[in-house]
Amino acid sequence: MTIDSGDSVTVAYTGRLDDGAVFDTSHESVAEAAGLDETQPERDYTPLTVEIGSNEVIEGLEDALRGMDVDETETVMIPPEKGFGEWTEERVRDFDTAELTEMLGGETPEEGAFIETQEGELAEITSVGDNVVKVDFNPQLAGETLEFEIEVLDVTPAESASN
Repeated sequence: MTIDSGDSVTVAYTGRLDDGAVFDTSHESVAEAAGLDETQPERDYTPLTVEIGSNEVIEGLEDALRGMDVDETETVMIPPEKGFGEWTEERVRDFDTAELTEMLGGETPEEGAFIETQEGELAEITSVGDNVVKVDFNPQLAGETLEFEIEVLDVTPAESASN
């Protein structure tokens, strides 16, 4: 049975950048080897379950899963437009240093630090001046071509996924 819209799919995966650097995985051993477990110590590295067609994962990953079967493994390349989009200057904003400091609860903005938006997205402080702080709201992986190695572990068909 091949995967289609509405199916609940459980996958093991590893995501890499063009240079081979691992940015996400469901495999604890891969996370340890890549040092991800040090930067995300609270995270559980377990398979991911998604409903196809619900936009829970990037479009390119969903597209790759459609048509696959249980126990099938594939490596797919996902271009920016099917991943996290292209990086755009429009998503970089200038803030008054004093105003941003106040929004951060009195914390001094630091270059390279990440802040969480009200929508739960991360933005990076890219420069801090006396009067202006630049904040990049592009997704961290914007503009990147991504490589995913995916293995389908389980599929619950749409008609029985809702039962």
